[in-house]
Amino acid sequence: MAVKMRLTRLGDKKSPFYRIVVADSRVSRDKKYIDLVGTYNPLTTPEEVKIDVEKAQTWLKNGAQPTDTVKALLKKSGVELGKKKPAEKPAKATKKTTTKKSTTKSKAE
Repeated sequence: MAVKMRLTRLGDKKSPFYRIVVADSRVSRDKKYIDLVGTYNPLTTPEEVKIDVEKAQTWLKNGAQPTDTVKALLKKSGVELGKKKPAEKPAKATKKTTTKKSTTKSKAE
């Protein structure tokens, strides 16, 4: 089961309000979710973001993948996103030159 942290939309027409939720990636946007992590209100000045940092970090450690928007909101609220280590380059394989042995036999007299 692929788990994502994403936004689910609430509010009236032209006045959105979002919840930051953890949900199965196969479920549609505003349907069933596993856990509520926080809220986001883009209409206030400045934008209001409330996130339960402990819950967010727990879900990220358990493998939940945040969407791009949620990732930006998490950074704003100070949640550590578990940076990936750069992939190590494999050691260059040295080519071994093999010498072919001559298989021709000289006729014995």
